[in-house]
Amino acid sequence: MSHSHKNDAHMADRAERAAKIIEQPEEYKICEGCDSILTAGAVTCPNCHSYRFDTDPQTVVTHAQLLGSRAQTSVTREDLY
Repeated sequence: MSHSHKNDAHMADRAERAAKIIEQPEEYKICEGCDSILTAGAVTCPNCHSYRFDTDPQTVVTHAQLLGSRAQTSVTREDLY
């Protein structure tokens, strides 16, 4: 698979996840430590271990739209371990 196809698949996956979040923003929250979008039930962020979150549904929608339209820039748990 070429780099271009891999990137296209990555972006399509991000857009799909963003669409799910946008449909039900009250089911998600934004980590104030690393800007990851997490399920509402998360107690701490699995990426940065923060426990401070923004739960405003409109903010979640706006953030999901942004993240769904650009390549990943945050570090994930998989990147660290």
